Amino acid sequence: MDSRLRSVGVLLAGGVGQRVGLGTPKQLIEVADRTIIEHSLAVFEAAPEIDEIVVLMTPGYADRVREIVARGGYRKVSKVVDGGSSRTESTWRALAALGADECNVLLHDAVRPLLEPRIITECVRALETHEAVNVAIPSSDTVLVATPEGAIGEVLDRSRLRRSQTPQCFRLSVIRRAYELAMADPGFGGLPATDDCGVVLRYLPEVPIHLVPGSERNIKVTHPADLHIADLLFRLPPPVPAGDRAALSGQVIVILAPGPRDLAPETASGPPDLAPEAASGPPDLAPGTASGPKARDLVPGAPPSSPEGPRPKYGEAMGGGGLAAEAAAHGATVHVLTRDDGMRVEDFDSVAKALDDVGGADHVVLVAGAGHSGDLSRASGETVADAVAAGHLGALNVARAARPHLRRSLLLHVPPGSGALHESGAAAVAGLTRALAREWAADGIRVNCVNTGASPLVVAQTSLDILISDLSGQVIDARVDGA
Repeated sequence: MDSRLRSVGVLLAGGVGQRVGLGTPKQLIEVADRTIIEHSLAVFEAAPEIDEIVVLMTPGYADRVREIVARGGYRKVSKVVDGGSSRTESTWRALAALGADECNVLLHDAVRPLLEPRIITECVRALETHEAVNVAIPSSDTVLVATPEGAIGEVLDRSRLRRSQTPQCFRLSVIRRAYELAMADPGFGGLPATDDCGVVLRYLPEVPIHLVPGSERNIKVTHPADLHIADLLFRLPPPVPAGDRAALSGQVIVILAPGPRDLAPETASGPPDLAPEAASGPPDLAPGTASGPKARDLVPGAPPSSPEGPRPKYGEAMGGGGLAAEAAAHGATVHVLTRDDGMRVEDFDSVAKALDDVGGADHVVLVAGAGHSGDLSRASGETVADAVAAGHLGALNVARAARPHLRRSLLLHVPPGSGALHESGAAAVAGLTRALAREWAADGIRVNCVNTGASPLVVAQTSLDILISDLSGQVIDARVDGA
């Protein structure tokens, strides 16, 4: 089968939200600082596999969605049309809006705003060899069949049971043919299918429907309690997938460290994932050549050597940690920029110049400076100014300066700490992360944040897994020691 077909995400948002009990369609209710439909739009907009998005909206609210699309810069949205009075009628209208050209169609409930990018990737991949695909998860509950009298009639084999989710995905010609047969059936209106796979099962039983693993997070917002559950889930970071770090081979990673090279991690301004080093320079960084006169390189594939013999790996003194060495060991070209290079994160011009010297980068990582603890009332003005400059202002400057050079992602580290000063800074960086992820999604640039506090090795490995993942707009905790 042709695996190069365009893939269209169809957001079915035609519901009126009666069970939620609010006077507005539930897809327009705000959860975690955005409307539900914006969360769903953002996932499909950021998915590289998706070429186009069509929205089916509750009649009377299409203009509201068009405003959301324009304000959010969702460039893949080609149409916003009125949905129908039922799920099947909304799908039928969507199919009419897609035109005649064959394509992959991913039909998704817009009120499942926690869809993971991994699921979209696997669905599109499955459509290369299957004509119909459904997303499902195993049932964790025992399912009973009740008798008319209200007693247990049968206990089903839980090992074979699955709970259906969306997207439900099809070749356009297949799902359109199934609906044509359904709409021509006089009995369909009296016994409609509950979803699109049900239509295919009933009218095209010869077409097998392949299953793709879903996620417990991919909940459908149906009842009032679901709004609170969704809000909590948005504030919990998704698990970072353990990807193949060999994918970093040949990529360029720029690491910005707010402290000088000769400070150990535990000193006031030293970044926590950089190892101590001698006055002659860091033990694992070769003199800079390709990266310019001020940046240092790590040679991909192996730690650099000095005239005196092999130098220890970057971060070796910290138990094998060190983001630079971990990335270089997987074939990435790594540039580390610090105050010794004239780069000060609180000064935009110095950050911009340092990044200009390096040039293009697949990833830019701002590692954490020193954390702050203690009562705000006891903090000096100098301490507050330093925390704001190195934290929130530093993240803003790095983001601004890095954007023209970025090809893939920006990763911001937040240091460990406690108290109001630390928490306010961490919240500011987390908010910046989510806002930038939305702002840059249309350009395919991902933005994430890591709360550090684990061993340098765990922080480094977590960071690399985020860089090669599809995650964006996430605040990830790396606070559990272990490898």
